[in-house]
Amino acid sequence: MTTAVCPGSFDPFTLGHRYVVERAAACFDEVVITVVVNPNKRGMFGVDERIALIEEDCADLPKVRVDRWEGLLVDYLRQESIHTIVKGLRSAVDFDYEVPMAQMNRELAGVETVFLLTDPRFAHVSSSLVKEVAKLGGDVSPFLSGHVHDRLMSRLSGELTA
Repeated sequence: MTTAVCPGSFDPFTLGHRYVVERAAACFDEVVITVVVNPNKRGMFGVDERIALIEEDCADLPKVRVDRWEGLLVDYLRQESIHTIVKGLRSAVDFDYEVPMAQMNRELAGVETVFLLTDPRFAHVSSSLVKEVAKLGGDVSPFLSGHVHDRLMSRLSGELTA
């Protein structure tokens, strides 16, 4: 069975992320969306909440499961006996950022990275930009599934009244 990991912080999980996961699921027997925990970063959503949102968003994708990891991603891959990482690329900027990591992962653990281009409709979408636009009152509904959008708006309304 061929398994690939789609790592990220996914704070929040966007339709661009979903598109890459769907494409990966068409190429691999199993795709593990791995929420990588960075203890130095505080997300808008907690890790368990992100996992629940992703699981709900991908419930219709039988080849996809969600996991979490804190530490070097290659250690997770070794532990799980997975040899492939899938990363979505929106632009050349993403490529320039991702290539050194892919090369390091190959050197450290013999792990290959497969790059998938995102749908052009989402080439400008990032979790950070979605949060920023939403905080300023912009409509981010075209970039998120309904339940993720609802949770984001609920979280922001709670922040604004707190």
